[in-house]
Amino acid sequence: MSNAQDSLDGLVTLDAGGAMICLSAPSGQRARILYAGPNVLNASAAQFLKLSAREHAPGGPEQPIAASMLNTIGTGHPSPPGLIAHRDGHDWALDPRVAQLSQDKHSLTLTTRDAQCAVEMAHTIRLHPASGVAQCSTQITNQGDAPLTLYWCAALCLPIDPRLTQITSFAGKWAGEFQTQSHDLVRGSFLQENRSGRTGHANYPGLYLGTAETGENHGHACAVHLGWSGNFRLRVDQLADGNIILQAGELLLPGEIQLQPGATYTAPPLHLCWSNAGYGGVTRRLHRFVRDQLLRPGPAKPVHYNSWEAVYFDHSPEKLMALADHAAAVGAERFVLDDGWFGARRSDKAGLGDWFVSSEVYPGGLKPLADHIRSLGMQFGLWFEPEMVNPDSDLYRAHPDWVLCVPGVESIASRHQLPLDLTRADVCDHLFERITALVAELGIDYIKWDKNRDIQHPGGEDGRAVMHIQVTALYALIDRIRSACPDLVIESCSSGGARADYGILHRTDRVWTSDNNDARARHAIMRGAAHFLPLSVLGNHVGPQRCHITGRQFDMAFRAGTAVFGHMAMEMDLTQESEIDRAILSDAIALHKRHRALIHTGDYHRLETPVHIVAAGIVAADRQEALYQIAVCDQHPTTHPPRLKFAGLDLQQSYAVHCVWPSAHEKPLGSFAGSALMQYGLQLPLTYPDTCLIYHLKAAL
Repeated sequence: MSNAQDSLDGLVTLDAGGAMICLSAPSGQRARILYAGPNVLNASAAQFLKLSAREHAPGGPEQPIAASMLNTIGTGHPSPPGLIAHRDGHDWALDPRVAQLSQDKHSLTLTTRDAQCAVEMAHTIRLHPASGVAQCSTQITNQGDAPLTLYWCAALCLPIDPRLTQITSFAGKWAGEFQTQSHDLVRGSFLQENRSGRTGHANYPGLYLGTAETGENHGHACAVHLGWSGNFRLRVDQLADGNIILQAGELLLPGEIQLQPGATYTAPPLHLCWSNAGYGGVTRRLHRFVRDQLLRPGPAKPVHYNSWEAVYFDHSPEKLMALADHAAAVGAERFVLDDGWFGARRSDKAGLGDWFVSSEVYPGGLKPLADHIRSLGMQFGLWFEPEMVNPDSDLYRAHPDWVLCVPGVESIASRHQLPLDLTRADVCDHLFERITALVAELGIDYIKWDKNRDIQHPGGEDGRAVMHIQVTALYALIDRIRSACPDLVIESCSSGGARADYGILHRTDRVWTSDNNDARARHAIMRGAAHFLPLSVLGNHVGPQRCHITGRQFDMAFRAGTAVFGHMAMEMDLTQESEIDRAILSDAIALHKRHRALIHTGDYHRLETPVHIVAAGIVAADRQEALYQIAVCDQHPTTHPPRLKFAGLDLQQSYAVHCVWPSAHEKPLGSFAGSALMQYGLQLPLTYPDTCLIYHLKAAL
């Protein structure tokens, strides 16, 4: 809402959800962001404009150059430009000026133009009123008579509070996603790039920023996320004048975006969030934004069983029906049949792309299995990898021209598959027909949509780079399928967590967090992912006793207790688990179901603990109930475990504390003041490493 003091021409204030963004955008002048951060009481854009005035610095321009929306080359600003474009080597020194400004209660659209270079830019900023998360994007229009080649376009060049010099980035690898890294911002650039053709395992399109004093529950913090499922670049630059500029956008390949006269390009949306309540404060704001703005409303997320680590490609109806019987007995509500059900898919070397049920493996088709699963009271789900094809497949033999490639450049072998060219209408029409036909024929409730390789050479029919169009075509295909099958639930999987961004999550209902079902490793993976994604969308599976990726062995209490926090599922051969372990698993699933609404809708709090302990809690919005998970992942370095300090409770309330997992420690502990639990803490019991404790807290009457 505009502040009354901002009545001067071109001064704008957006104020919603505890966040504030102020701009100076006088007509005919350069636009600039004056402030973006937590709400500043009684402040206005006019005040920020006066407070930000600078004098001439010796050795520099006679008039200080203020930052603009994209710090384009023509402005002379010393930061890396947020827009780089040219028209056959000309019209590259862009200097856009304000042409139009419109604003409503929570959003604005600012149009700037460079008349000399014939380029128009439309900047949109929206503050989500409940969470205070800002969505920012830029649209570029070529108003000239000749094509405009676009090399780089950020969603925004955002001035950052100069105190925010601590960066947390999120990196990793296959089976080790969402690992946190801490960096001190120094004079120069922090740069993170991804060229994998998907969100990627190695770098995640998000950052946290804080001060030297910021912690989980105190201090100034900022979160950044680019909602895009393809190549990207994030950078933070600390300039010689002390300013810090952040920008993020799609990493474009050479010649990928060439705008014809009148054509437009829209940068992927940048999501921004601020809090004076520490890193946990921005996490909870992002979670609320995802739940309110990205996810479809629906019933509770069913506990499901996935067949992959039980059978891999060794399918048989008899084996799978037996697994379904066991899954239903321990409390599964959905059964997902993974890879291996179609074509010649007896390994990962053949059959991918032939989306017809294998008559060799399933002589009667999949309907008998699907009907059996439904007779047990479970939904039926099926695995697809629509974007890929094996060269050894009927589809590739019929349509070798349907794959992405660059003529004359050797393809990169990866899992014996090639990426299909979704920019072709015939490819998407074929995939749409096959998927929707199977959904209708088998009554499929759920699709696990996988993508198991990077795309290194995304060349289209004419050999030009098409990675941008490939991503937008994927979005359009999923949107089309969801429109045709409105009740279908879709999981985003990409050899684990390599496609788990807000762009794909706007079109899906769950992400597969990692292929790694190692219960110890899972705590770090889930903790990292939860910086941006709520537990309701993070698939968390109970794996086999001996993890197939790490080889480590864990008892069922640790495996099952770990999976309670998240979208709980199972992925092991239940026929090989002991009767005792199946009973423990059943108890864990029952515990999850009892507290599922709290786990999936409550406020998430990371607890600050020694490095050998990973702990988090979910607190109800009214703070009348809470659930905390504490994983002891190594031996305690002291003779006794530390006291655990809870977070998120009501200081004025008393809580009945009950250890509800595992059964060896299950007991009521008494009632305690919320202030005592948070400021003094609870003495943890002596346990072995690889123990997962869960405490339930209920406000005392």
